Amino acid sequence: MEKLLRLTAGWLIDGTGSPPKRDMLVCVENGTIVSVTSVCRVEPGPREPSGADLSRCTVLPGLVDCHVHLAMSGTDDARLRRRQLCLPYHEAVPLIRERLLTHLACGIVAVRDGGDGAAHSLRYRIEHLPCPALPVALKSPGTAWHSPGRYGKLIGRAPGEGVSLAECISTSREAADHVKLVNSGLNSLHEFGRETPPQFGCEELAGAVAAARKGGLKTMVHANGKIPVRLAVEAGCDSIEHGFFMGLENLARMADRQTFWVPTAFTMKAFAAQALPRSREAEISRRNLDHQLEQLRLARELGVPVASGTDAGGPGIHHGKALAEELKLFMEAGFSIQDAIRCAALNGARLLGIESVVGEVKAGRAATFLVVPGPPDALPGSLRHVERVYVLGTRVK
Repeated sequence: MEKLLRLTAGWLIDGTGSPPKRDMLVCVENGTIVSVTSVCRVEPGPREPSGADLSRCTVLPGLVDCHVHLAMSGTDDARLRRRQLCLPYHEAVPLIRERLLTHLACGIVAVRDGGDGAAHSLRYRIEHLPCPALPVALKSPGTAWHSPGRYGKLIGRAPGEGVSLAECISTSREAADHVKLVNSGLNSLHEFGRETPPQFGCEELAGAVAAARKGGLKTMVHANGKIPVRLAVEAGCDSIEHGFFMGLENLARMADRQTFWVPTAFTMKAFAAQALPRSREAEISRRNLDHQLEQLRLARELGVPVASGTDAGGPGIHHGKALAEELKLFMEAGFSIQDAIRCAALNGARLLGIESVVGEVKAGRAATFLVVPGPPDALPGSLRHVERVYVLGTRVK
């Protein structure tokens, strides 16, 4: 029997960046959106049994968080955080499942993991997904790659002596979805604007990107500061993660090459909230955030493709809930609500290569979308109260 669904939405944000539309009828058949029309243009007739009146709600595409760490939670308890780093896989499984369900409850239907030292997130994806009871798309690199003796041990490993980064990627037996490279240190919470040297040179990065591409994989690169970001962009990476203090020239370079940027701005707001009041860490975190928001304003003006990511799993950055906070910051930086949703929907889907299942609410596309209470003006706050989630036409929340 054909599966039919008719939803009358008070407002629709289609995910492309177009302004919200009022009073729209979304018709779904067999998991595909067959039409999106204005209610006033629809011929009157009997209501479908599967119809729903959502005239006081907003429909928008399923969301994507392009930077999470599923093996970790957002707890700020140092003891628990240390324990998370050495959990055996069988103990990590229910926690990863719980975090994915939390994402789904917040309207997030796809996540891209940034790696963990034991590759638990990748193993979980291989052994447990796809799953009808947990319809969240997960992309994972397994473990990240960093330079010997440099930052990255918590989420990855370093090439062995005499082995190039490209050789490591080419010979890896992990069934990874993408490659995660670390090319700088952490963003300082003690010295404003401090930049660390790059972890890899231009040739080594270019070889790594080429090796990944030969294997059909994209590369996400952790990079802060002008030189680490420049080298990664010139090497041809697919996305820059974080990108604090990368500067105008790098933003222009990314706009020219259409390199994605995942700014994870909320990390600094979370760190400021956890720091002691009036401490240097709180002050520097707030200044870092202000600078990142200015870079976001420039990125919007220059046409850099921005995709939303939260770094969920970091201290104070809770899975699912953090995405609404990230989008609030996008709007502080001058993005309209429809532009912010585009970053969390269509742009995220393109970065992950999953446009066939998420990204837009329009005829011919997969019926993956969510329903939140109230008008678009209530977003992104209303993402904390998602009423319904549909994945391929099936209601999963």
